[in-house]
Amino acid sequence: MNILRRPFNYTFFRATLALILVNIAVHFLFSVFPVNKNFFGLNVVGFVHNHFYWQPLTYMFVHGDFSHLFFNMLALIFFGVATERALGSKEFLLMYFSIGVLSGLFSLGVYYFYGRFLLSYGLQPWTWGISLIGASGAIYGILFAYAVLFPLSRIFIWGIIPLPAPIMVIGYALIEFFSQFFSSSNVAHMTHLAGFAIAWLYFVVRMGVHPIRVWKDAYRR
Repeated sequence: MNILRRPFNYTFFRATLALILVNIAVHFLFSVFPVNKNFFGLNVVGFVHNHFYWQPLTYMFVHGDFSHLFFNMLALIFFGVATERALGSKEFLLMYFSIGVLSGLFSLGVYYFYGRFLLSYGLQPWTWGISLIGASGAIYGILFAYAVLFPLSRIFIWGIIPLPAPIMVIGYALIEFFSQFFSSSNVAHMTHLAGFAIAWLYFVVRMGVHPIRVWKDAYRR
């Protein structure tokens, strides 16, 4: 058997709840103690130059403010619990951390090489000082996974507009794509898109599942 596709024995131990509690605890500790978030957030200066190799993992547990934490954890409740029950807790955790780490490293690579490009023209490599924080990359990947596992599920936008889960994923992907180029916000749209892409690859490589085929089959009936 291909080692990449070796399945775990199914277990369910509420890993989603544990992730939420850890995120809340970290946010509480950072609000009580004066900690420099750049030390735990993912940035070129820390990871490449100072060798803070824990950052691709720790950045997922650092949030900018309560709103950032609240909406990430709300999405994790909505989509993470069902995804964890379908996959099992071990597979869910492997997926969550694989997507989170790899989407962060992808963004870090873009920031690094763009900074090198700026340096070659004698400009300040300002992207090296950008710190990625938050679980959004991993959570966007879990949203994608939910849409693959439950393609017929309908999600109510603002509690009113029903959208099939795959359409919502496509809509979010388009919003993130255009926001990456036309938005001036501090949101890491590139990391969100990477979360979708890595989740796609996870299904293809790890699980032998092709998401587009799943969605076509689901709506062909």
